[in-house]
Amino acid sequence: MTMRERSVRDMAGRTARYVSGFAAALLPPLFFFYLLECYTHNPFAEVRPWAQCFNILLFELLAGLLFFVTGSLRAAYRILAVSAMLFGLANAYVVRFRTNPLVPWDILSWRTAAGVAGGYDFTPDGRMIVVTLVFAAAIAACRMVRVTIGRSRLFWRLLLAAMFLGLLAAFAALLQQERFQNHYRLYNKLFTPVYMTDVDGIPVTFVMNLAYMSVERPDGYERGKAEELLQTYTERAKSGGTPREEELPNIIVVMDEAFSDLAVLGEFQTNRDYMPFFHSLQEGADNTVTGMLNVSVCGGNTANTEFEFLTGNTMAFLPQGSVPYQQYLTGECPSLVSHLRDLGYRTVATHPYNATGWERDTVYPWLGFSDCIFLEGYPGAPRLRKYISDQACVDKIISLYEQKPAGEPLFVFNVTMQNHGGYTDRYENFFPDITVEGGGSDALCQYLSLIECSDQALMDLVDYFSSAEEKTVVVFFGDHQPGDTAAAPVLAQNGMAWNALTEEETRLRYQVPYLIWANYDIAEEQGADTSANFLGAELLERLSIPRSGYQEFLLELKEDYPVISAVRTVDAQGRETRASEEGGRMDEYRWLEYRQLFDRGEGEWHE
Repeated sequence: MTMRERSVRDMAGRTARYVSGFAAALLPPLFFFYLLECYTHNPFAEVRPWAQCFNILLFELLAGLLFFVTGSLRAAYRILAVSAMLFGLANAYVVRFRTNPLVPWDILSWRTAAGVAGGYDFTPDGRMIVVTLVFAAAIAACRMVRVTIGRSRLFWRLLLAAMFLGLLAAFAALLQQERFQNHYRLYNKLFTPVYMTDVDGIPVTFVMNLAYMSVERPDGYERGKAEELLQTYTERAKSGGTPREEELPNIIVVMDEAFSDLAVLGEFQTNRDYMPFFHSLQEGADNTVTGMLNVSVCGGNTANTEFEFLTGNTMAFLPQGSVPYQQYLTGECPSLVSHLRDLGYRTVATHPYNATGWERDTVYPWLGFSDCIFLEGYPGAPRLRKYISDQACVDKIISLYEQKPAGEPLFVFNVTMQNHGGYTDRYENFFPDITVEGGGSDALCQYLSLIECSDQALMDLVDYFSSAEEKTVVVFFGDHQPGDTAAAPVLAQNGMAWNALTEEETRLRYQVPYLIWANYDIAEEQGADTSANFLGAELLERLSIPRSGYQEFLLELKEDYPVISAVRTVDAQGRETRASEEGGRMDEYRWLEYRQLFDRGEGEWHE
């Protein structure tokens, strides 16, 4: 063998060793990721393929960063493994105790968690023990790794560490972009955080959620200036006078799960009207206001429509995908509820599902509800599919009215569950019989059949209060339109693709019908389009009920911007604009909302 041949052979051998060594160096971070996931589920069967790749890339970047910071691959592996083990254990216990996984904003409530930790049983289950033992074995095995970078190369180590840190930050920012999430089928609905971690993986989910941790202080914001502005409107509201307590009407608000009229997307034909009663009221019924309500969510995130309606705040100023109930409300918050309570109303929230959903059991009292009724308050209630029916909600509302002391004004906020997605399963207690001509899917037919049931329940509610002795107002609206499985056939029949909507077409997916009906004389109006953040203040104005300073501000703001949501803003001339690009009055709104959510002392707020 010639010298040249030996040289080539030696070079090939070294290259092979380098390649194999590099490949071997990539395996431990991959192994640590899968071990972390194994604390709660089987990642090979549940985490989606692209999500697995992204989680592994996160671990590899972290390992590289730790390697160049410490100068030792053994130390990097051990730090990464111990961190993954501790995080996995903590997440497993949190899932056990509250069903939901660890999220970044849990950091903000660590004191509360520490205060109640003594009341929980921390005995590990078999799965925890096995995974922890494997982690311990892997950490011990790291002692065989001897790759190091000497102190003489400190400059290059720090330079490469900075490079890995930059790559990690850039990749984290990419994971937080909705377009990227949708393209790679990353699930981004915060309502189901367990499912989110199951299919996206715990590290990727955690990084995605970091985008919703904080909100920047608005330009030009000063706390004193915001308080002075609000005080101006408070004085203006007080000058309007206060009616006698007996004149205050009962207010029944029903936010109906996924209730919408998909005809807003375009024409389609059904075998019969799927919401005949609602449509009859839209034709100009006495003492009735109807219109389209612009909301900030579609297909999910119900709590955000609640937030906008009850507080008067808008999602337009908050990060896309965030949920204020879970992230930004940390104590008592002024709202329509607290205002009515101060006027003498009994305030009741009722939702026939789990109290912990969207942390309502915590948030509702902060908003001013004196009574909260959840699933356990509906014993033996009839179900449609697997959820408590809207008719059962009507019965609960009527019961609350009949049991209250005569003359005590009642405010009920009812969030229903009957129409919750999905719409493809079959049930023994529900047989969809609304059909769609020319290409309606089973999901669409089931959805419309559910809407018909909601419409019947609404009619029963109105019929009952039509003969009630006390003045009563019913407010009814949907929280959002259904998901794409139900809406896609309607879009297709009108030449639109659910996954390729224009900006104008997308706005249609964020509109639901609403009505205000009274059993006494109020001014009627049709086509009274608005947005969820304005509806509460408008309701008080239409009923001549005293308003707070913030509500007075909202009514004046609405004259300039009749619609403000996370999806669209419309000015007084009917032009589409953007809340983020406006100044003047819109800036004042931004300041007041920031003051209310992020810059007030514990338990204090000046109206």
